[in-house]
Order: sequence, then structure tokens, then C-alpha cells
Amino acid sequence: MKFGVVVFPGSNCERDCYHVVKNVLGQESKYLWHKDRDLGGVDVLIIPGGFSYGDYLRAGSIARFSPIMEEIIRFAKRGGLVIGICNGFQILVESGLLPGALMVNKNLKFICEDVYLRVETTDTPFTRLFRKHEVVKMPIAHKEGNYFAPPDVIKRLEDEERVVFRYSTPDGEIAEDANPNGSVNNIAGIVNEGRNVLGMMPHPERMAEKILGGDDGKKVFASLLEVF
Repeated sequence: MKFGVVVFPGSNCERDCYHVVKNVLGQESKYLWHKDRDLGGVDVLIIPGGFSYGDYLRAGSIARFSPIMEEIIRFAKRGGLVIGICNGFQILVESGLLPGALMVNKNLKFICEDVYLRVETTDTPFTRLFRKHEVVKMPIAHKEGNYFAPPDVIKRLEDEERVVFRYSTPDGEIAEDANPNGSVNNIAGIVNEGRNVLGMMPHPERMAEKILGGDDGKKVFASLLEVF
């Protein structure tokens, strides 16, 4: 499988993602610059975390207009696999590939800590190796991770089982005190209608090897290998 890791001015997690797919999973991987218009025949696109264009105006709002995003939107609409992590999730929302908005955290501060997530569905290319309602640990590092969408959109996401990850307690309870940023319904990650585009605020690439304190995040990337 061939992975493409998109790099914007201000990205800072591209090497982490590249390392996981190239060195941990042993898959072909390449960097794609924000001005590229050729995706190089990749099977999966990763939009990594960071602060694209300095997060000016609003996180992800400028990156949405990069030349490569036109190709990514076409790729996704053809069924191509796309994962947006943290700032990548923000970019996917700004580009219209995922619904809703990511607002400033409820405490108005940047948060960097490990959180627990409950896996809500295994019916996506990104979660095939998880068990439904499995509790996993991954780090977050964001200031605008407070997921919001109108009630009708939230209902549709819930009814169609498109909420992939929720912030939870270590025991899997969906509680207010387990929600680090104020996201509606403790939402930490969602997929599009076609289930081929995933946006998530936690960083699976930072929890993909035991030496990092755990490898729960590795399953997100390894699940994709089951697709082909």
C-alpha cells in the first residue's frame, strides 16, 4: 500500500506519520507538498497535525485553499482513503469533506495530554482491527478541538454510526469529566457518508510504538492494510 503524507507550511507531525507507515508498518510512503497537483498514485492520504499557515484566520481555513486540496477533494469523492489528524481534521472540516466545526476548547487553552477514547464503530477502513467499545489511549495537542455541529447533523452522525471515537473514562464511560475540550457528545473522531474519510483530534501516530508508552494508535494505520 502506498501512503501520501501532505505537508503544509506549519505542519509539524508529518515525520511522525511518515515514520509509522514507512518504518513501523513497512509500507511505501511519500511526502506531498501543499502546492502539488499530482498525488503520485497513493492509496491513502494522511493530512497530519500542526499549525498550517500559522492557524491564521481560523485553524485549517487557509490550508483548505491550497492547490493540493483540490486533488484531495477529488480523490476522496472517488472513494480514496483520507485521514486527517488534529489540524488535518480541521482542514477536512473547512474543506467540506466532513461536517461541523472545530471551535476553541471550552477552557480557552491549548491542551496537551493523554486521553482515553472509546471505539464506537469498527465498520470503517480505519477501525477494522479494533473491537467495538474498546477503550484506547492516545495523546491530544490542540486549542481548537471542540467539535460542534447543529443538532440535526449530530443526530445523523449518531444514527449512521459515523462517530468513530469518543472521549471516555478508562472504563469506557462517556462522561463530562472525560471530555477535554467540550466536544458535543464527547466526539473525538468522525467519518464521512462514504466512510472513507476520517477526521480525529487525537494523535494515533504518537502512540504507535511501545517505546512511546503504548501502541493503540498503530491499529488506525494497520487497519488500512486490511482494505487491499
